[in-house]
Amino acid sequence: MHHITIAAIATPPGIGGVGIIRISGPASVQIAKKIAGIVPPPRQAVLRQFRDTQGTVLDQGILIYFPSPNSFTGDDVLELHAHGGPIVLDLLLQQALILGAQLARPGEFTERAYLAGKIDLTQAEAVADLISSSTSAAALASARTLQGAFSQQIYNLKDKLLALRTLVEASLDFPDEPIDLLSSENLLGQIDELNGIQQTLVQGAKQGQLLRDGITLVIAGPPNVGKSSLLNAFTGRDTAIVTPIPGTTRDLLHDSMQIDGMPVHLLDTAGIHEAVTDVVEQEGIRRAKEAISQADRVLWVFDDAADQTQQLLNPEQIVIPPIQFTLVRNKIDLTGTAPGIKHTDSRYIEIAVSAKTGLGLDVLRQHLKACVGYQDTGEGNYMARRRHLDILHQVSTHLQAARSLITSTAAYELIAEELRQAHNALGYITGELLPDELLGEIFSQFCIGK
Repeated sequence: MHHITIAAIATPPGIGGVGIIRISGPASVQIAKKIAGIVPPPRQAVLRQFRDTQGTVLDQGILIYFPSPNSFTGDDVLELHAHGGPIVLDLLLQQALILGAQLARPGEFTERAYLAGKIDLTQAEAVADLISSSTSAAALASARTLQGAFSQQIYNLKDKLLALRTLVEASLDFPDEPIDLLSSENLLGQIDELNGIQQTLVQGAKQGQLLRDGITLVIAGPPNVGKSSLLNAFTGRDTAIVTPIPGTTRDLLHDSMQIDGMPVHLLDTAGIHEAVTDVVEQEGIRRAKEAISQADRVLWVFDDAADQTQQLLNPEQIVIPPIQFTLVRNKIDLTGTAPGIKHTDSRYIEIAVSAKTGLGLDVLRQHLKACVGYQDTGEGNYMARRRHLDILHQVSTHLQAARSLITSTAAYELIAEELRQAHNALGYITGELLPDELLGEIFSQFCIGK
């Protein structure tokens, strides 16, 4: 239990029907007595007047008390449910600070819950992801992770790794005792089983990371090929100005959409061509190339009705590997070209569409899902982050190293060390072995009051 009491406004800024002050720590009881005149029964909503230290009524609302250890943070927790105006909430927060609380840091309530063992680190991260979800699929995946779906799979792999470590290390401690399970074939079988579990976890984590972060999709190409029309067709909004005049778009335009729950961050760029004298247009092209360099995928658009030799720059000169691009043959409503995939090889795929009529856009959406390996698997999804994927790849590296040692030298000391490192790496996901500075960085990204 913490000795310092923290307080914060737990609801978003602005005017609303209800605003909540959250207080956690040993001074919660005293603050309840001073502000509301009572300590209410545990977990019961009580209607009270809220007063300042001079006895002036600040508001009337609901008081709820969660005594330690049966609270979100494990401390005594007090919630004041007041009217949702910024002035009254600030007055109530100031009273809590006067009565002994300190203003909470971002994510400090959830950090306390994690430190108290109420949730592990993946569940704590899921709290922030649930709040910031940009699609319903991401919200549902975050909720599943908050309930422990991801953690359970990590703990399952950890338990199996620990069991194998124990056998290998026992063979080192008691070399004269025969351990039947330590034949090379048996060890390889167990390593392969662990690898299979790890690969399944990676696939799930990839889906979760795509649900959380989405992809950045840049629409690029020569002037007047329908890039802005494609942006508007994707989002269903008139975000970009569309005219028959080449070079209408001079700056980056940002918008967003989702494809079966996967967030897509769209950037429409200025038309790229070589004969540029206008200073503003030069800057627009520079920004377009910069956006391309940071994209996950580039849609290189060209006009199906135009003279290809005059209007197509080679996208491979602009889209630098490893960024992948898709050629989009636009304006097929004018040419009669059939929609869909027209060309595919090891370098790129070409898809024919009409941004004006919507022909071929469904094929393009499915193509984008396939490019990044996104699968809308519904209830099987859970939320994950880039750091989880990096750690799971480390686990795979150590397991492969252990496998190589089994087939080459059978040096049990080295095998045991690789298994130990794989086991410890998983502790960085759930938080058992996370350095304090990294822990602080993770929780600093939360909102204040959570």
